[in-house]
Amino acid sequence: MPPPKPTTGGGSWDDADDDDRLNDGETATTEPEPAAKPVVFVIDDHPGMRKSLRYLIESAGHRVETYATAREFLERYDPTQRGCLVLDMRMPGMTGLDLLEELANRSDYRPAIMITGFGSVPTAVRAMKAGAIDFLEKPFDDEELLERIQHGLQQDAVWQRWQSQSVDIAGRLAALSPREREVLQQLVEGKRNKEIADVLGLSVATVTDHRQRVLRKMNARTTIDLVRMLSIVQGTANPH
Repeated sequence: MPPPKPTTGGGSWDDADDDDRLNDGETATTEPEPAAKPVVFVIDDHPGMRKSLRYLIESAGHRVETYATAREFLERYDPTQRGCLVLDMRMPGMTGLDLLEELANRSDYRPAIMITGFGSVPTAVRAMKAGAIDFLEKPFDDEELLERIQHGLQQDAVWQRWQSQSVDIAGRLAALSPREREVLQQLVEGKRNKEIADVLGLSVATVTDHRQRVLRKMNARTTIDLVRMLSIVQGTANPH
């Protein structure tokens, strides 16, 4: 009888094979992979979680690399290799959030899916500014994670196109009215519509209208898109 399939949504990791450590930092196949193929970088300090995530993500046809710590990833990763991150929020030493901010400081923008046992609005805003596009709380559904990964890989391709179109993005930014730029600044700071209305002395309906116009003029779908655009144009992960 074949061994049972590992699960990622919960359960015990105590029965993980020690051999998993030998695979950390390596791709899933022995054949050379085209450099253009994106990679899902899994960073988690628990061997069992790394092994199960690798199994799951490979089963969806993605190329995978796993790392036990954020420091290990930074020491071994190739900045030219595109893809998305799946990482634990809390790890010993450098946390998942610390890693995202370090990558952003290096002007390395790659979408990240944060896995966490709990979260807060301030933490979510901080992570969003550094590249996180999604949060999953444990235990999570495998199919949901795969959907988020697919979205992350698609988002990475979009961000790379933006990188090559920074002049065009700067032109869109310049086309905003002074009020729209004020609203944009508040948005990328993570404020909600009501908070923006209080700061700028506007009604919530007016802020909502300005927000939609900003998104439309910048050709963005979400606030995260706006954060990334400003980061690319200004050459820093901190847009203010």
